[in-house]
Amino acid sequence: MPRLLVYLIFKAKLATMSIDPSLVPYCFKDPAQFVTNTSSCVGIVTTQDWIEKVGPITPLNTACRGDFSELTRCSSCLDAGQKINSQLSSIDPNATSKCFYYTCLYAAGIVSEHGPLDATTAACTLALPLANSATKKPAKSRDELLKLVFGLLGALIGVLLAFGLITMYRKWDRKRKVNASHERFVSGFRASMLPNSGAKWFHISELERATKGFSQTNFLGQGAYGAVYKGTLSDGALVAVKQMHDLDSQGDEDFSNEVEIIGKIRHRNLLSLRGCCVTSDNSKGKRRYLVYDFMSNGSLGDHLSDDHSRKQLTWPQRKNIILDVAKGLAYLHYGIRPAIYHRDIKATNILLDLEMKAKVADFGLAKQSLDGQSHLTTRVAGTHGYLAPEYALYGQLTEKSDVYSFGIVILEIMSGRKVIDTSNSAFLLITDWAWTLAKSGKSQEILDESIRDQGPKGVMERFVLVGILCAHVMVAFRPTIADALKMLEGDIDIPRLPERPLPLGHESFRLSWNESLYATERSRTSSSSRRAM
Repeated sequence: MPRLLVYLIFKAKLATMSIDPSLVPYCFKDPAQFVTNTSSCVGIVTTQDWIEKVGPITPLNTACRGDFSELTRCSSCLDAGQKINSQLSSIDPNATSKCFYYTCLYAAGIVSEHGPLDATTAACTLALPLANSATKKPAKSRDELLKLVFGLLGALIGVLLAFGLITMYRKWDRKRKVNASHERFVSGFRASMLPNSGAKWFHISELERATKGFSQTNFLGQGAYGAVYKGTLSDGALVAVKQMHDLDSQGDEDFSNEVEIIGKIRHRNLLSLRGCCVTSDNSKGKRRYLVYDFMSNGSLGDHLSDDHSRKQLTWPQRKNIILDVAKGLAYLHYGIRPAIYHRDIKATNILLDLEMKAKVADFGLAKQSLDGQSHLTTRVAGTHGYLAPEYALYGQLTEKSDVYSFGIVILEIMSGRKVIDTSNSAFLLITDWAWTLAKSGKSQEILDESIRDQGPKGVMERFVLVGILCAHVMVAFRPTIADALKMLEGDIDIPRLPERPLPLGHESFRLSWNESLYATERSRTSSSSRRAM
């Protein structure tokens, strides 16, 4: 109850008891103070606070003045009070009922010229039957007025309470349905992926702690499919956390594909998948994460770039990286059944650990072969410059498609040259450039100048020739990855480089390529027929 009103009532009571009213200030230090509780209605304490919240002139100033013995006057005052209450409730919806009481108190104690001691004023605005000798209205009229006031207040409070309950229920039900949708999304991923893989299921809170909230200081880089962050798990293990982009259904397919394929295979030259995380919420939507062992020396692409701050790779390092990649691919093609075709072998997908051991990574595009089929026909996916011609042109995927990409990587490592060189119009692709030099007996010129004097020339030349052979445009002339590994290690001889069509950048390439493909297939068919006879 406002202190001013209490002050006036208390003063009147003292007068009726013949007590000196001068004692009142000892009980009420500040009779101008409007209320005593700062948290009841949007922090209003004084009349100045009231004016700041609702303005100096309000509907109360006209509707709540005059003789309240008229029912229409009381009804108009209550309507004005509801408008002010709505204005205050927009500031703080939780103070709706309390602000209405404040409105009533303000109307009785400050707006009304008769003041709160007037029986009709108090009855209308405060529902208080105060005794007043000057009042000439019969008790029956006051009772009827009080019933009306209490009825209106009860109805208003009932409507507000019902509205609040309905609003709360709708919000709860909407949140429940959204949460159920998120939970179905997450549980669906877990049910479809984890039973078939050895991947661990991480909670999003674990990854947030490991990466310090995916902070910029832990950011490692941005790839085609998402950002990568460095993290430290609770057991101290260093990991790389790939946060996948919020992609369409194809993104979901690539994510599931990688978890299922790499999650169930283990090899020292394949990057291990520690686990994954799928989460969904209202604020950030659906998110997917892959967790790998951390490779402290980054990718092979980092070491082959033009960044001169990195120390150039030595010949032994280049040799070992090539052999590591070959062993990883050989395991994918022959170490498991059905075989797995990586489809995206390139320098940036070859990662290096602390000891510069190479591991093949990023299996989002990998495909498993089908027993009894020589090739898969699928959508073309990969990186321009590394794609085998038959796969890029016709979508025909075989193990030799990975071999072609591997040959490109060998030439890239041995020469230090870019896969696609737009500065040289004569040789756009590294394969055309290397093949032309090799056929001219200038294989040594293919080698990066920094390693030409670091090892046996014959061994380095052998690696270059294997790269050229693996990256041959004709599928039939490429070795398998198993034979390529034997050639690199010197266990079998390298055949003489076969002829090849015109350079891929030549305008006549497509016609020549189709003719060569037909001739090769006819030759293989004839040979098979002779063996059958």
